[in-house]
Amino acid sequence: MEIVETKDYEEMSILAAEKVIDRVLKQPQITLGLPTGHTPVGLYKRLVEDHRKNETPYQDVITFNLDEYTDLSPDHPNSYHYYMNHHFFQHIDIQEKHAHLPDGTARNLDLECERYEELILKHGGVDLQILGIGQNGHIGFNEPGTPLNSRTHVVKLSESTRKANSRYFHSLQDVPYHAITMGLATIMNSKEILLLASGAHKSATMFRFFHEAVTPDFPATILKHHPNVTVIADRPALKEANVTRGM
Repeated sequence: MEIVETKDYEEMSILAAEKVIDRVLKQPQITLGLPTGHTPVGLYKRLVEDHRKNETPYQDVITFNLDEYTDLSPDHPNSYHYYMNHHFFQHIDIQEKHAHLPDGTARNLDLECERYEELILKHGGVDLQILGIGQNGHIGFNEPGTPLNSRTHVVKLSESTRKANSRYFHSLQDVPYHAITMGLATIMNSKEILLLASGAHKSATMFRFFHEAVTPDFPATILKHHPNVTVIADRPALKEANVTRGM
């Protein structure tokens, strides 16, 4: 595992974008696993800026998003379909048919999970999976207690996750109770993983990530079993980590 410390969120976003751009240029048909939330906003901003300036091509790139809320239409301002279009897809030249997200409005959510998992496998899995990390150790929406061998599934969101995400909604009551998420085993099948973390509120989380044994109680610890993980985190997020950093 490579650990890169940056001075702040902006530098974290720049280095993450440089890594993604490098992979896209080297492998134009790359399959990217994409996250949502606050942490990757700066990454997407930098990717869009690069595309406008340098015309980095995305016509042949395939993307799979980690998750989506249930019961929110794709055009709902808090859906991840909307988020991805707003922050990234509408600003680059990706083909609409190549940008995949789970359908949280599907009549049969279990069948939708199977469809999404099979679609990922059909494309040969994810080449580069980008992740954030929740304060309770969730990656994607894999909450504490999620089996380490899980595949794409419906998850009941923990109250801590719903409260953390309520800042994007009018009230906590508006936050969905369930979501579809790639499973931990699905994520672990990715060829390369890039984990991003920023802010002092993530410092205790990152300490646990680095120092706890692999356990379903802190799902992100499973990444220790992956052979190709890069962590890019800013100084506030790593202030308690007590690990060796390097550029």
